[in-house]
Amino acid sequence: MISIETQAKSERIDIRTTKNVKQTLQKAAAITHKTVTEFLLDSALTQAAEVLSDRRLFIFDDAQWEAFLTVLDEPTVPTPRLERLLKEPSVLDGL
Repeated sequence: MISIETQAKSERIDIRTTKNVKQTLQKAAAITHKTVTEFLLDSALTQAAEVLSDRRLFIFDDAQWEAFLTVLDEPTVPTPRLERLLKEPSVLDGL
């Protein structure tokens, strides 16, 4: 997970809400000994990690696992589009 304490804070997120929602967030933050900003960031990053894990973690039963391994063991067939894609810089290269 991203550490919010060690990185320079240069970006801003604005949220509009109702008075009741704001009060609820303030109470929850106070109970956890956090500022509202800390509470919101912690909660949002926890939820984001959970959502993103659905894209990175796959749970298979035994039959699905065997089928997955079978596909992985099949020889690859190079294609011009794939070769071109793998030569292009990734969006993750700048991170």
